[in-house]
Amino acid sequence: MDSRKKGRTEMEVGADGVALITLINPPVNSLSPDVLSSLAENCEQALRRDDVKAIVITGSKGKFSGGFDITAFGGIQGGKGTSEQEKPGHVSIKVLTDIFEAARKPSVAAIDGLALGGGLEVAMACHARISTSTAQLGLPELQLGLIPGFGGTQRLPRLVGLTKALEMMLMSKPIKGEEAQALGLVDAIVPSNELVTAARHWALDIAECKKPWIISLYRNDKLEPLGEAREILKFARAQARKQAPNLHHPLVCIDVIEEGIISGPRAGLWKEVECFQQLLFSDTCKALINIFFAQRATSKIPGITDLGLVPRRISKVAILGGGLMGSGIATALIMSNIPVILKEVNEKFLEAGIGRVKANLQSRVKKGKMTQKKFERTISLLKGVLDYESFKDVDMVIEAVIENVQLKQQIFVELEKYCPPHCVLASNTSTIDLNVIGERARSQDRIVGAHFFSPAHVMPLLEIVRTQRTSPQVIVDLLDVGKKIRKTPIVVGNCTGFAVNRMFFPYSQSAFLFVDHGLDVYQIDRAVTKFGMPMGPFRMVDLVGFGVALATGKQFVENFSDRCYRSALMLFMIEDKRAGEATGKGFYLYDNKRKASPDPELKKYIESSRSFAGVSVDPKLMKLSDKDIVEMVFFPVVNEACRVLAEGIAVKATDLDIASVMGFGFPPYRGGVMFWADSLGSKYIYSRLNSWAKTYGDFFKPCAYLAERAAKGISLSAPVEQAKSRL
Repeated sequence: MDSRKKGRTEMEVGADGVALITLINPPVNSLSPDVLSSLAENCEQALRRDDVKAIVITGSKGKFSGGFDITAFGGIQGGKGTSEQEKPGHVSIKVLTDIFEAARKPSVAAIDGLALGGGLEVAMACHARISTSTAQLGLPELQLGLIPGFGGTQRLPRLVGLTKALEMMLMSKPIKGEEAQALGLVDAIVPSNELVTAARHWALDIAECKKPWIISLYRNDKLEPLGEAREILKFARAQARKQAPNLHHPLVCIDVIEEGIISGPRAGLWKEVECFQQLLFSDTCKALINIFFAQRATSKIPGITDLGLVPRRISKVAILGGGLMGSGIATALIMSNIPVILKEVNEKFLEAGIGRVKANLQSRVKKGKMTQKKFERTISLLKGVLDYESFKDVDMVIEAVIENVQLKQQIFVELEKYCPPHCVLASNTSTIDLNVIGERARSQDRIVGAHFFSPAHVMPLLEIVRTQRTSPQVIVDLLDVGKKIRKTPIVVGNCTGFAVNRMFFPYSQSAFLFVDHGLDVYQIDRAVTKFGMPMGPFRMVDLVGFGVALATGKQFVENFSDRCYRSALMLFMIEDKRAGEATGKGFYLYDNKRKASPDPELKKYIESSRSFAGVSVDPKLMKLSDKDIVEMVFFPVVNEACRVLAEGIAVKATDLDIASVMGFGFPPYRGGVMFWADSLGSKYIYSRLNSWAKTYGDFFKPCAYLAERAAKGISLSAPVEQAKSRL
């Protein structure tokens, strides 16, 4: 085999006359162009051979196929030429439909592990499917801004019905083997050790007319009558527009399905091919593929993960503080079978902390995501304590107390007394410089930041903060813990706010600045949510609470005073006991179900703040479009992100993309904050910031990193070394 080839298939013809074709492309047998080419060659060979009666397709090492190889998209999107095997419609129509599905010899898919995307589409082109009960089957292409491209939009509705097919595609929702059998997507469930044998027997039975020979593409018995189908599709369109108003590709998927129902499956296949190609070059697809690869690159840290270090076993973790963050972290750990000691200062606080952990787990029980037996086993991994005596054998401590510098400093001094010498000493602080927290401690090499995002057992991001003295071994240990609790890590340098909160502190400050200058609070929030954020800056401040917002804001004002906007708006509101959602009043009013509604009384506080700031209303702001508002809110974020990169706080721009999406809710279909910025161009962002700086002050002043790249037309995301070489 050519060593440059990526994957292959192997064919073995048994004495029973069955050709077993195995997909081989570890780790998930993805369908690279090489695999697809090899599959087509082996299928054609099996069909020509007189000693072959039937075909079975399976995957190596317990996985059928995880789908098309996404790394191939980069070359196609970049304009590289395609081979015959990669031309539009070649795989979908020529190979799977006209050669394979239309063959005079039957084929059966033997499915274990994964049959996702193109993997499931290959299986659906077979004349039967045998699966294990735990196999996962699905078409998740919409997560990448695409639609199924190998016939999935046509075959899945004909195998499981239109309603279920729409759910599986639009929600990228896989199903297990047992459900697949109940729906008719697979024909039989067998144990994994019997899978290939059962598939061989099934294939021979089809060849000998003992079992039906079914061509999925032309089945109609599962499809609803045309009138009913149109109503289902109409409802699906309405839901897609409501749930994802900025996304076009879900509507395209529905259109392609409809084409097959109205004009026939062959027409549907060709429309699928055409639309897939168009979507592959769309901004949404490029953005989502950026996120896909960025997420997988976060755990590769130069000078850390390339040293050959092996993570040490973390058998027990201690957590200080059972509040919202501490209890969430404890929940995440015990859900991954890591024993936890939770320490509090008194019985009342300890009982409340354990209660929060129980409530987190019971919520999963209510939703059917955890059995009662699993709940009891999981909660048994949690032990509450009031002193440090139990800390003598812990492997990691995570401090999650309130953001009080003196308290945290004292805790780290205490931890050194009671924890073993190998124990990792981590802080969950969101803004405070780790050097300040640990300045009284002796073992500086063990101190690291483990910044979770609230709620910690739900939010997927873990920001790992290293100081210049943090041991690489400690980073490797924490990366391993993050992986075990299913978090996506980003490793960042140490400064006030680290990467995520520092990058986003201008987000709310720019909003406050423009409110003082006459822009409407609710207009800002509407524009930002329309852009794709889960909530606007003022709704977010209400959610976290004014106390937390002011405390974190104080850290930034003290450390970045040259570029902070000091609004008095929240201070005036707090005087009237308005402090956010928890008090029922903030920038919004909240009913007993915490539903937010605008408050006409807000105007008087804004007038007081504006008077205090000594600024007047700017009439130009009244005419701003949503696009202008979004740029005014987010370009200062981009500017600060550039500083974070320039200072080496973040290793690479894609880490900031992941941080913005997973830590702050930036819409993933925009590719992350740096990817989005590059789509607009450094020159444009520089000119806008420069213009605002002349009108509204240094808060908007472009940083040197941004100015330099704008002058030379260099991407903001390009590595620093690459940018220097271009200069």
